[in-house]
Amino acid sequence: MLNKPFLKWAGGKAKLVPFILNNFPSQPRKRLIEPFAGSAALSLAVDFDAYLLNDSNADLINLYRILKQEKQGFIAYARSFFTPENNQENRFYALREQFNQSQDAAERSALFVYLNRHAFNGLCRYNSKGGFNVPFGRYAAPYFPEAEMLGFIRKSDRIELLCGDFQTALDGANDDDVVYCDPPYVPLSETASFTAYAKGGFDLDDQSRLAQAAKRVSEQSQGVLISNHDTAFTRQIYKDARLETVAVQRNIAAKGSSRQKVGELLAIYGG
Repeated sequence: MLNKPFLKWAGGKAKLVPFILNNFPSQPRKRLIEPFAGSAALSLAVDFDAYLLNDSNADLINLYRILKQEKQGFIAYARSFFTPENNQENRFYALREQFNQSQDAAERSALFVYLNRHAFNGLCRYNSKGGFNVPFGRYAAPYFPEAEMLGFIRKSDRIELLCGDFQTALDGANDDDVVYCDPPYVPLSETASFTAYAKGGFDLDDQSRLAQAAKRVSEQSQGVLISNHDTAFTRQIYKDARLETVAVQRNIAAKGSSRQKVGELLAIYGG
């Protein structure tokens, strides 16, 4: 059954699933590893015996853990924040501050869902102190993704969760595994970076480190695939991989008139 992600996510791969799958290894689908889980669009859309989802964003992984453990009870709690009263600017900023101050995992997770649907463009961004700082999105009636959250629950018994550097997830890869990496993309310009989805960001040295790790891990797994922008830099760091390209509509720009198709690379190691 095809499940869609319940989170809005910059650079989410829901529309690219067929393109990615077309380049997957042909071996039996035992375990899919996503070192950059994000909205987990690929894992939710394809059928494997098991999944390993890792992300450096602790709020994201804690949300997945709480949903996996509490199931419908957590869905009801998260839904309680989706009210007309809370879809007002002053309430949004009060709840954003409540999220930033909270030490309670369930409360932070429920508010993370609220912020994801009420903040501008569904962005996930933190300041240098680790505070969520995306502004109010001004949507008429933010959608509560109950059906999509239930889809995650249906798969959750097969999902293992980790929170850390991508290498944490890659270390355990073996010949039963396919690895798909969707890192924060190399910016197309100096002003176009949205890499601060977790405190610390993801710089060009990290991009190179990932490419080198992918080459190594491809030798002990079914293969490693990496998505990124099609730039001179990415073509250089992925020079040892087979490259496939696709044009993708990106809807991250503030103005609709600025939204256009951009080139993406899929780097394929091994397989």
